[in-house]
Amino acid sequence: MGIKINDLMQQSGVKFGTSGARGLAVEMTDQVCYTYTKGFLQYLEETGELKKKGELVAVAGDLRPSTGRIMAAVAKAASDMGYAPVNCGRIPSPAVALFGIENACPAIMVTGSHIPADRNGIKFNKCTGEILKFDEEQIREQVVEVDDSIFGDGEFELPEEDIDARIDYVRRYTKTFPEHCLSGKKIGIYQHSAVGRDTLIEIFSTLGADVTPLGFSETFVPVDTEAIREEDAALAREWSAENGFDTIISTDGDSDRPLISDENGEWLRGDVAGILAAKYLAADSVSTPVSCNTALEKCGWFADIRRTKIGSPFVVASMIDASFAGRKRVVGYEANGGFLINSDFPITGKSLRALPTRDAVLPVLCIILLSMRARQPISALLAGLPQRFTVSDRIQDFPTEESRRILERFEDVAAIEAAFGDAFGKVDSIDRTDGLRVTFQSLEVLHMRPSGNAPEFRCYNEADTEERAQEMQRISMDILQKLKG
Repeated sequence: MGIKINDLMQQSGVKFGTSGARGLAVEMTDQVCYTYTKGFLQYLEETGELKKKGELVAVAGDLRPSTGRIMAAVAKAASDMGYAPVNCGRIPSPAVALFGIENACPAIMVTGSHIPADRNGIKFNKCTGEILKFDEEQIREQVVEVDDSIFGDGEFELPEEDIDARIDYVRRYTKTFPEHCLSGKKIGIYQHSAVGRDTLIEIFSTLGADVTPLGFSETFVPVDTEAIREEDAALAREWSAENGFDTIISTDGDSDRPLISDENGEWLRGDVAGILAAKYLAADSVSTPVSCNTALEKCGWFADIRRTKIGSPFVVASMIDASFAGRKRVVGYEANGGFLINSDFPITGKSLRALPTRDAVLPVLCIILLSMRARQPISALLAGLPQRFTVSDRIQDFPTEESRRILERFEDVAAIEAAFGDAFGKVDSIDRTDGLRVTFQSLEVLHMRPSGNAPEFRCYNEADTEERAQEMQRISMDILQKLKG
């Protein structure tokens, strides 16, 4: 008897959405991961993306302790369905996604991204790129037949590693951007446990930068580029003061979201980094979630701006619409810094192929090259933007049901002003595109929403000064903590 994917979500505790399947590593058993993978591949058979047995299915993973076991269960599911799993190794999420797009095959990444090491996940990419909301709904309806007898005799084995995906990803940048284009730049690379740490060193040193590895970790470090830990902020300032770097760069665990600092070791917000990267590429259409910094509109650089719900599938869908509408230089970005392109971009006589999934390398390259072109340090690029500052944080171990209960309290303006009015004033407008985004008459912003892929409640604040945004964040988090209690 088969099991519906929707039922598996409830029975296993491993939730499934457009970010993939995620849960505690102990709950992501071989059977659960095998079943999710079969459901995904069955769906691609139904849609005609997988047309014949023997086609490739790319599998890769991050550096979490549980990742190898899960990769093997994923590969076993593909093999048992008659496909040829390719073990792409421990490489960045955009690298395996690129391999899938270039080879017209599904690409499956085992990663929990930025969440702690006791959790993990599986991110599914179709032959054409990320799964979208419609795909998610159809995958949930899949009924999967599983032979329970294949489990319980030890871990499955992975096929021998194939290094082509990593090589192609490195060459995407080293063969497209000019040789020695970063010559003279002194760059620190914060490695921690990011799966792309060696890849970053190879790409940026090949392009001519003087690269210094920093902060290597054997154990997994949950670096969240959207909620930067104070210890990571302090480390960057310290390293910058000691070494005189032009910038320090890093990524989250699966290396699809970047961190980039200015010359003082101050990390850039991902939504500000996205504006600068889009400027370097001379984008004519920018898609970004409603939570991102409004300096995007205020700078006046872009002909077409599209605001979306939070999550890369919504950004991808918006970029597709922009391309259909005739835009030729289509990009998207998220508050976490992940940068996506839905067009081929000319780079000094060569072409950078479209990659409509989060990438960490491209925005970093663009910002460094923009600073070189302007003959300004990165801090000066930031100073040239309309001065709007965003700060975000999260309450962890916060059940989604509890998040929804809090948002339901704020059904009208009176309820919002009762909770936040003393601190932020009268409400000007409300946006419920994703969670609750409140703009006050002062033009200060408060945005609250449940995380889509973890038991967390996220809060964003925007103001005209960094100090005020940070003050708003402290006040907002204090109020939300009391509401939770």
